[in-house]
Amino acid sequence: QVQLVESGGGSVQAGGSLRLSCAASGRTFSTYTMGWFRQAPGQEREFVATINWNTGRTNYATSVKGRFTISRDNAKITVYLQMNSLKPEDTAVYYCNLYYTQGVVWGQGTQVTVSS
Repeated sequence: QVQLVESGGGSVQAGGSLRLSCAASGRTFSTYTMGWFRQAPGQEREFVATINWNTGRTNYATSVKGRFTISRDNAKITVYLQMNSLKPEDTAVYYCNLYYTQGVVWGQGTQVTVSS
């Protein structure tokens, strides 16, 4: 059983930065990707960024490209999301996601609030 624990959310003013972390535990072998999604109030969950666990190749949503950076620590089985130049429209609950041979696992979510 794989579990994901997120941390690093909080409140920041527009233009500020936050760094999210997501640590995986359990039987995480054969992980394909880890990534981040977000869900704002009244909206559907949307893709933010993913990273291929083996190659390190990254993929970003257009809305965050150039401002957010996803990275990984293979030894710690942890993925990070560095968020710079934050905007009020980035306000959402951010969810970590792991895709592996047994399916998809989600974290509990961490709130990010950006004030103008």
